[in-house]
Amino acid sequence: MKGMCPNCLKGRLSTFYQAQEIPVHSVLLLVTETEALALPKGAINLGFCDHCGFISNTTFDARYNHYGDKYEATQGYSPTFNEFHQQLANQLIKTYNLYAKKIIEIGCGQGEFLDLLCRLGNNRGVGFDPVINSERTADKSENIKFIKDFYSVNYSNVQADFICCKMTLEHLPATYQFLSEIRQAVDNQRNTVLFFQIPNTVRILEDCAFWDIYYEHCSYFTATSLNYLFQDTGYEVLETWTAYNNQYLMITARPSLKTASLVNQRSVQKTQKLVQAFKLKVNQAVAEWASKIAQFKAAGQRIVLWGSGSKAVTFLNTLALKDTIEYVVDINPYRQGTYIAGTGQMIKRPAFLTDYQPHHIIIMNPIYKKEIQQDLSKLGVVATLHCL
Repeated sequence: MKGMCPNCLKGRLSTFYQAQEIPVHSVLLLVTETEALALPKGAINLGFCDHCGFISNTTFDARYNHYGDKYEATQGYSPTFNEFHQQLANQLIKTYNLYAKKIIEIGCGQGEFLDLLCRLGNNRGVGFDPVINSERTADKSENIKFIKDFYSVNYSNVQADFICCKMTLEHLPATYQFLSEIRQAVDNQRNTVLFFQIPNTVRILEDCAFWDIYYEHCSYFTATSLNYLFQDTGYEVLETWTAYNNQYLMITARPSLKTASLVNQRSVQKTQKLVQAFKLKVNQAVAEWASKIAQFKAAGQRIVLWGSGSKAVTFLNTLALKDTIEYVVDINPYRQGTYIAGTGQMIKRPAFLTDYQPHHIIIMNPIYKKEIQQDLSKLGVVATLHCL
């Protein structure tokens, strides 16, 4: 399958990975098993752009998107993640002199990061997101205004010194259009700095991390395709880097008069090699996990997943583990008591493991292994840990 690249509007997309019957949402709060099993599923067909190196789900259908009160994606209950957030906020404040400034966050969730930026730098903030819950933002800085809506050119009258957008761009299919709209809204505010954070696709390809390919994530970036997008839509790239054990790709930029960019073809070719290697190895990675779990089950051993977010949903549905794994554990109290999309496992609080005593715990994100081990020790749970 081929089509025009939505990131550069020049290249063609060639499909290299397909996954069928993947839930169209991974982190909706589904309150019954029946609701979880009935959630619509869609196809993932990842296409690689031969011009800018961008990767897109060519069969993504935005009509499935339901970003509202049932969308629960916060990671703020993890001490490891909160430490990272605090360090990142301090880094941005210090680097870009964000003191007594005005900040916009696009896709702010429940405002945790925007709150940090405003409190640590005495800044004023405006947060945009259709999932905002007024009860959960009530404890945030009084200098923040929350707007329960998608950010668009309709809000171009809201100007800022710093525009932040974390873990949102990957959900948008028309990336060139979105960055162009922000550039139009910023207009001649040349000192405005933009900061974006997205998943790092290089890590996904190198690790054959099929569990990190979700239906909601229709757009996948490397530093090359991200830099090109910003430069070609009228920005000067200030810095690009990775963080959080290479899981996140970051970029800072500011408006520029330049409106076109040359692609680093050598970097695109490197990405293409990673794509080809992923294509050759991904089925083996799926088969290895399927075999390992089948062996545990055949031996009568209990298995749980720790982490109920998007990784767990893709992992369970790709391997068709509806009946093999009974439960998933999560520290987020909002997710506890709800069910996994597509496969229907109930999400339990960690204390459940004291009685259940699993033989194996599959950790969805290895960066949390240390804090999980500490929690298991407190609960008196001894199990073999496996990290994706």
